[in-house]
Amino acid sequence: MRVLAFEDHYDIESILTAGGVKVSELVIKQYWNSNEALNHIQSFAPDVLLLDHYMPPKTGLQVLESLLSSDVNRPQTIIAMSSETGRNKDMVLLGADVAVVKFQLADLDVWPK
Repeated sequence: MRVLAFEDHYDIESILTAGGVKVSELVIKQYWNSNEALNHIQSFAPDVLLLDHYMPPKTGLQVLESLLSSDVNRPQTIIAMSSETGRNKDMVLLGADVAVVKFQLADLDVWPK
C-alpha cells in the first residue's frame, strides 16, 4: 500500500509504528510542507493520502480542494488528520473519506496490523 502524507510536525511512520501498524507492508512518503502537492500526488500515485490541515503554504483543505478540482487521480482513501476536529470535519464535508485526530491515526482499519 502506497501512503503519501502531508504533515509538517510529526513523523507519520513513527506514529503508525507506535500504534502497531506493520509499516514494512507500506511504502510511506512524507512531505513536511504542501509545496507542489498535486505534483507529488500525481507522481507517487498513493492508495492513501494523509492531509494535515495546518500545513504551510497551503492547508490540507486547500490541497484537497485543488486535488478534487484537478485531473489528478484521486487516491482510494483520503484521510483528514488534524489535531483539531473541526478542521477534520471541514475536509470530510469537502470529500475526504475519514477524519481522525492524528495521534489516533494507527487506530483506523485501513492499516495492516
